[in-house]
Amino acid sequence: MSKKERYIVGLDIGSTKVCAMIGELEDEVVKFVSLGAAESKGLRKGLIVNLDASVSSIRRAVEEAESAAGFPVESAIVGVAGTHVRGVNSRGGVSLGPKPRDVQREDVRRAIEAAKSISLPEDRRVLHVLRQEYLLDSQDNIRDPEGMIGQKLETNVHIVTASAAATQNVVTAVNRAGVLVSDLVLEPLAAADACLTQDERELGCCLLDIGGGSTEIIVYTGGVVRHTSAVPVGGDHFTNDLAVGLRTPIPEAEKIKRHHACASRELLREDNAIEIASVGDRPPRTVFTRMLCEIVEPRAEELLKLVRDELQRAGLDTLIPAGLVLTGGGAQLNGLAELAEQLYSLPVRVGAPRGLPGLAEEIALPEYATCVGLLLYGARARRQSQQAGSWASKFKAMFAGT
Repeated sequence: MSKKERYIVGLDIGSTKVCAMIGELEDEVVKFVSLGAAESKGLRKGLIVNLDASVSSIRRAVEEAESAAGFPVESAIVGVAGTHVRGVNSRGGVSLGPKPRDVQREDVRRAIEAAKSISLPEDRRVLHVLRQEYLLDSQDNIRDPEGMIGQKLETNVHIVTASAAATQNVVTAVNRAGVLVSDLVLEPLAAADACLTQDERELGCCLLDIGGGSTEIIVYTGGVVRHTSAVPVGGDHFTNDLAVGLRTPIPEAEKIKRHHACASRELLREDNAIEIASVGDRPPRTVFTRMLCEIVEPRAEELLKLVRDELQRAGLDTLIPAGLVLTGGGAQLNGLAELAEQLYSLPVRVGAPRGLPGLAEEIALPEYATCVGLLLYGARARRQSQQAGSWASKFKAMFAGT
């Protein structure tokens, strides 16, 4: 494996921050190498609204990661998120002939092609076709049908689509920053790779990736993806509420949110005094933590109720006994997990990324879950590609010289 092939780069272009993370493949395991981060400018709710500003933010994050790693970044796996992303479940099938026979790999491929042949508007682009389960004649819930006997093969898939214009703008921004896009990956899918356990996927679990401009939702049951969507409330909304309610600058409101705000009044032990900056040349003022909670709690309830409504519409609210996992920068809001437990009557935890050897404690935080997941996703895709290439080489060798 060449030096270039050993390295994988994940690029998370968020509304608040742009992160570039570099990993190195060693013995089929990806290890952390470096991280670059820059303030995100030019994005709103996952959509690029100023291309030049976005390019500048991406370039700064990539240059910081390159400087720490000691080599240039040529390509990256880029995360896609926002309220323009939608998921839909679909079923398709093929006949295996008039008599029962064994299922071949080509039959599986044809069934998947049939399942993903749905009518899409011209402005939609398919990001992922995620397999759920197969049905062979009267038998359902089959994980791998190859080699089994039957006459009709069907498959259920989850198709993730995004706005073609929005994704093309992301690709253009990354390219202008001097980086090629090797793949586009749904961000909550990547975050789930980094945060969820296999038990949670099998039992039924909902992951909320709380970004700056929106919250991405992904639901697993039976070990596979059943639902993906997003709601238009994220961490920036809490910051803006505090800035308006306290009449303080946005950067000051962000600091207050991180260090003093709480999403649940029941968790407040003391009503402490906090000195905050005022807008303009006015002198600093003193506010109390209970006032912060009165501003933040209604927004937290709104976010969690929007998610609950989305789960109910999808018919999945009773199918996630493993509960919710909160990740992304917004998941670190104090009291949010406890408020979610109270509202949903389900177990809730904050998910930090794992599975990446060499990841320092100060980087193993929910806000970097997507970047870690992009590296894990890229490593798995590269292993699968190498295995497929290896099998193809062996197959050709069998017939060489005949």
